Amino acid sequence: MVAAEVATALDAPLDVLVVRKLGVPWHPELAFGAIAAGVRVLNPSVASGIGDADIERVTQQETQELLRREKRYRGDRPPLELRGRTVVLVDDGLATGATARAAVAAANAAQAEHVILAVPVAAPDSAQAITDAELVAVALPPDFYAVGQFYDIFDQTTDAEVTRILAEHPRR
Repeated sequence: MVAAEVATALDAPLDVLVVRKLGVPWHPELAFGAIAAGVRVLNPSVASGIGDADIERVTQQETQELLRREKRYRGDRPPLELRGRTVVLVDDGLATGATARAAVAAANAAQAEHVILAVPVAAPDSAQAITDAELVAVALPPDFYAVGQFYDIFDQTTDAEVTRILAEHPRR
């Protein structure tokens, strides 16, 4: 988990901000938005083609999964207090930006003083859409197609790995 390495390098506490993509019902890999910690961000150009009932149904399903993961990852530990703090959100890459925008919105809603979104690679158009956080991206390749194209191994981090990493990292 890249965020653990960043937290260790910065000697900072580590927590998880669970974000869920809201996928188009007939094409789930296409995001019409995302949710995180009580906020929902929609991509108007995609969401406009989806009925309100479908938007609410997908949002409800993904909210249940978000809550399940938060409980699994944190156990009984509360989330870190973000109010008045500099928050560094770390992601594996920025493709459409839907989940990153939801994470930034959640950190801002929690009254973080300064939000930094750190990614190794980002699609240039999506990077320009991040306006309510400072974006730090190692690469903005013009030939961006998917985050995975920039990794030799791009496996999904399992729930067990996330839980273990969070338990091992000190929370100050």
